[in-house]
Amino acid sequence: MTPSLSLGPLLYNWSPEKARDFYLRIADESDIERVFLGEVVCSKREPFHAAYWPEVIERLEASGKQVILSTLALVATPREIKSLMSLKSEADYLIEINDLTLLEDWDNRPFALGPYVNVYNEATLKVFEDMGATRVTLPFELTRDTLAILGKAATSALEVQVYGRLPLAISARCYHARAFKLHKDGCQFVCDRHPDGMAVDTLDGQPFLTVNGTQTQSMTCANLIQELPDLMQMGIGGFRLSPQDVDMVAIARAFRQVITGDIDPAEAFSRMETGDFAYANGFFHGVEGRHLKRA
Repeated sequence: MTPSLSLGPLLYNWSPEKARDFYLRIADESDIERVFLGEVVCSKREPFHAAYWPEVIERLEASGKQVILSTLALVATPREIKSLMSLKSEADYLIEINDLTLLEDWDNRPFALGPYVNVYNEATLKVFEDMGATRVTLPFELTRDTLAILGKAATSALEVQVYGRLPLAISARCYHARAFKLHKDGCQFVCDRHPDGMAVDTLDGQPFLTVNGTQTQSMTCANLIQELPDLMQMGIGGFRLSPQDVDMVAIARAFRQVITGDIDPAEAFSRMETGDFAYANGFFHGVEGRHLKRA
């Protein structure tokens, strides 16, 4: 299996102009095979970005990249269900399913399974593969041992997030709005003030978590660039980069250089220690992230 790079869906509420320019640069300058587009966190954000999707998709496809449409991780209202079901008519694109609501009456059409669906063992993986999953992005919290087992069992293409803050939970409530004493229905889209999410500190002032609208994320950023050789040996062929407010073209270049053997993984990691994020890979190694945190 030839290793490949994916760009996961944008999880933050960037302005339409910033998001459009980001994707156009990804199309023109990055060596990434596929790009996941779509709103995963909050359906209220969708209308702001719909206008530029056609331009972005056209540019991405012109540069040879596969476009996959991502869907909400939590479907909670009739409007969201209706919007979700309308994607079934998008026959030209593979759909990444993050909430199983969309699988009702799916009719065995091929689909991608997102990391928000709990695939923790071989039996569950096979169920979704039998239903038509051709690409499966595994949950964020799996350990190296579990990934190795699933890598041997898979008949689909497996993908793992190797860069970016890790989603930990998603809620029907919006804690981002509550932090500004606003109700979810009148949130004023305050999540756009934090392009990498809003830091949450403990009572003694230590950074603890990140809030992104209705989503809770890790404070630290996963960076499995040194673990790429292990992942490839396990049978994992897809490596997902989750967009952060950094130079993602440079991030993608570093991962590509490790995949092709042009640079040593440890050297690549050291070059990425810019101070923008603290890195921790606790889930992969099966230990508390604080033991692996590197600023």
